[in-house]
Amino acid sequence: MSHRFDTIAGAVLTVFLSLPALAQEAHRGPPPMSAEDQALSQALQARMGDTSTLMESVPVPAAAAACGETPGYERMLCLIGLLKADVPDAILEKLQLDYSRSVAEYWSNLPAGAFPKRPGVLLGELNIKQRGLVKAIMMEATGRERDEGFDEMVQTLNADDYINTVSTDYKAGYSSYNTKFAFLGTPAATGTWELYYGGHHMAFANTYIDGQLAGATPSFRGVEPFPYFEMNGRVNAPLTQERDAFAALLSSLPDEQRAVAELQGTYRDILAGPQADDAIPEVFEGLPVTALDEDQRDLLLAAIKTYIGDIAEPDASHYMAKYTGELGDTYLGFSGTPQLSAENDYVRVHGPSLWIEFSLQSNKSTDKVGNHPHSVWRDLTDDYGGQTE
Repeated sequence: MSHRFDTIAGAVLTVFLSLPALAQEAHRGPPPMSAEDQALSQALQARMGDTSTLMESVPVPAAAAACGETPGYERMLCLIGLLKADVPDAILEKLQLDYSRSVAEYWSNLPAGAFPKRPGVLLGELNIKQRGLVKAIMMEATGRERDEGFDEMVQTLNADDYINTVSTDYKAGYSSYNTKFAFLGTPAATGTWELYYGGHHMAFANTYIDGQLAGATPSFRGVEPFPYFEMNGRVNAPLTQERDAFAALLSSLPDEQRAVAELQGTYRDILAGPQADDAIPEVFEGLPVTALDEDQRDLLLAAIKTYIGDIAEPDASHYMAKYTGELGDTYLGFSGTPQLSAENDYVRVHGPSLWIEFSLQSNKSTDKVGNHPHSVWRDLTDDYGGQTE
């Protein structure tokens, strides 16, 4: 077991509750924090806010035109240079950090106040011009389709703004203001660095080595309320496309295939969540993808694409080709109902490189009857860009 399970006391409980075939007792909110985390949380409280960053409508500043219009790594580096030059030193020291694997592991599904170890500057600590540059940087690194990439991130931010209108737990920090943004390592044409973006129900971790994307995972998404809500001038429905794609796949299985795909036990949450990098089982369980017909394989690839589509081209196509080539050694498993609409419904895809989980659990933040998803994409060969230190 890795030392990473000891870093956050709550992670142990999260992993425990996610193990199959265990009694599932009611769990409300995050577990108690360590004394160290309590001190960090108190310091963070002074920085947190409760206003919306309105990232969808914030304009990309005119200064970004100096970086040209050709998408890609060079344009992203140019935009990063503009942002770093525009922020004061007090912000820059939070924004630009040294790279270490241990710091990269500080991501979580919990809101800001419940997980104070996230590195970076709060989006709300940036002015409108600076947030516009963050928007341009993230749009350069992410997919452009609706409900994928940056659009999905915007909807997740909107979810926190929504929770802020109904939650009385103000110290939790439910607000898009409190999402973190950082560069772990110095963005450049050479060297190793990570584009870190994370907050409640969100972790984006693109690691670059010598100007190439070396890893796009861990990539975590969650949302509450689910399946849709209205906030910040739009109807938001992030993760419904993932749920619907997997539900279509599971519903296509005849009884004999479904019996093989069904996992033993109850899965209340994902396994490979925050501070659980070693939780992916070595044994493959479920239905081998070789047993699927062509139409079913297409449904599986469509479900996988809802995760890979969160990163920009051509890297997304590279990952899709990689995972398509490994389908012969990939397995599909699920627990609960194939509709993925009830508490403890769970589905996973496990291949030589690919690990995807989608899990429904009871609502935690809105006090409304219903369920909300946690979901993760991991790559067993290049998580954290393959970095170990």
